[in-house]
Amino acid sequence: MQLYTWSTPNGRKVSIALEEMGLNYETFAIDIGKGDQHSPDFLSLNINHKIPTLVDGDQVINESGAILLYLAAKTGQFAPDYGTAEHWTMVEWVMWQMGGLGPMLGQAHHFLHFNPGKSDYAEARFKSEAERLYGVLNKRLEGRAHVAGDLSVADFAIWPWVSRFEYQKIDLNAYPNVAEWYARLAARPAFQRGYAVPVDAGPIPMP
Repeated sequence: MQLYTWSTPNGRKVSIALEEMGLNYETFAIDIGKGDQHSPDFLSLNINHKIPTLVDGDQVINESGAILLYLAAKTGQFAPDYGTAEHWTMVEWVMWQMGGLGPMLGQAHHFLHFNPGKSDYAEARFKSEAERLYGVLNKRLEGRAHVAGDLSVADFAIWPWVSRFEYQKIDLNAYPNVAEWYARLAARPAFQRGYAVPVDAGPIPMP
């Protein structure tokens, strides 16, 4: 397998999955800060210019959530049996990340971390939504070790976005269930290896 990726939450969710699944893969760094995602070579794999992209033989898969579901189906790991109620709960939480947590926290990064002072309205809007979403996750993790049953690709999808809690101006300790889950997964060697793909950006942030 070949993984085209960068050190972002969407990229890290796939590298964490590959590490947890024990799969062999080759990494190609697509430095989005330098515009590598717009190169003709990457465009031939991904017309949306977005990392990550996974190549598995003749199969080319884009969109991080789709890649996670593909890997779970291919390996039979980190997902309940297809068609069961537990399986669809896992899919629900992957979709929650893809449709809500990721896009909203991405906007929080843009306005609160990278461009503070540009728009008071946008900062308040996305800070409030980030807090709401953390509240949802905290409620979901009440009495649970993982988001959807056993450790699954739903956890792989969500955790890297929480790892940028500092960008979102979130006090992780205000969400104790999330904080405990986050720290426990951060201690896993495969999470640590996946977090450092394709470049080692330093230790995993801790509250």
